[in-house]
Amino acid sequence: EVQLVESGGGMVQAGGSVRLSCAASGFDFPEYDMAWVRQAPGKGPEYISAISAHGGTTYYKPSVGGRVTISRDNTKNTLVLLMNKLKPEDTALYYCARVSSWRLKTTDYWGQGTLVTVSS
Repeated sequence: EVQLVESGGGMVQAGGSVRLSCAASGFDFPEYDMAWVRQAPGKGPEYISAISAHGGTTYYKPSVGGRVTISRDNTKNTLVLLMNKLKPEDTALYYCARVSSWRLKTTDYWGQGTLVTVSS
């Protein structure tokens, strides 16, 4: 059974930083591209970052580029997202996701999400 468990969310002041982690199990993690998807209150999901299976290629949505770093540790089956210079509009549930198509930016499994709340 595929399991993705996020952690690291919380309340952060604008301008601050947060480090989100995802522990993956139930599949061959090093063989899959992975992504972070967020969903702000009242809005649809937003695919904000992805990393290739072996970590050599990354994608960042332009709206977060320069403030976000995605990384992975294939020896620990862990995905990480570092976010800096947080803004109130970054408030959202952040989901770790397994990528089903890199080109189409689609995913097939998500975790339960971790909430990041950015106060102004």
